[in-house]
This record gives sequence, structure tokens and C-alpha cells, in this order.
Amino acid sequence: QVQLVESGGGLVQPGGSLRLSCAVSGSIFSINEMGWYRRAPGKARELVARLSSGGDTNYADSVKGRFIVSRDNANNTVHLQMNSLKPEDAAVYYCTADGKVTPRSSLVRYWGQGTQVTVSS
Repeated sequence: QVQLVESGGGLVQPGGSLRLSCAVSGSIFSINEMGWYRRAPGKARELVARLSSGGDTNYADSVKGRFIVSRDNANNTVHLQMNSLKPEDAAVYYCTADGKVTPRSSLVRYWGQGTQVTVSS
């Protein structure tokens, strides 16, 4: 069973930084895209950043220049470095991994359980 376990959330003051990490465990054959989404109270879930297996990145306009997504393919881990945090960045952050459990299986998007990020003074 594939599981995604996130860590690194917490409380930070405006202007501060946090680094989120997400490790994929279980029997997975390959991982394509990995990424981060977030959901703030009363708002729809939105893409924050994603990173292809080839290194192509895509960021939400609201985080460009402040957040950096990276991955460690050897350890099936994805990170999100969040700098210059703003109160509007507060949300539950979810990591994703698009993977296959066998060479012939369908590509499935797996989700983490979410980690809370609070930005407040």
C-alpha cells in the first residue's frame, strides 16, 4: 500500500519560512509528477507547486518567487521550501505523487494526509 507522509508544518510569523517534506512509502514502481496543493478555510483546494520527474516546475502565481519545490528521486521525497510567508498562505497543505505500482498498472494520484501551516503574529 502506497502512503505519503508529510512533515514540517506549524506556526510561523509573517515573513518567516517553513520547509515541508513528504515521503512516499510502500510498494511503488515509478513516480511521475509530485506536487503540493493547499486548502484554506472556506476556499477551494488549489495547486501550489508541482514538479515532473524530468525537473519541470509549475507554481501558482501567488507563490512564485517565494516557494521552491524540489524532489529527491532516490528517496521518493518531495519538499516545499516556503519563504516570505504571508497570512494568506495559511492552509492545510497536501502532497501528491502520481505513480504506478507495476509497469503495466494505471497511473494513480496518491495524496498525503495534510499538514497545517499557520501564518500569524
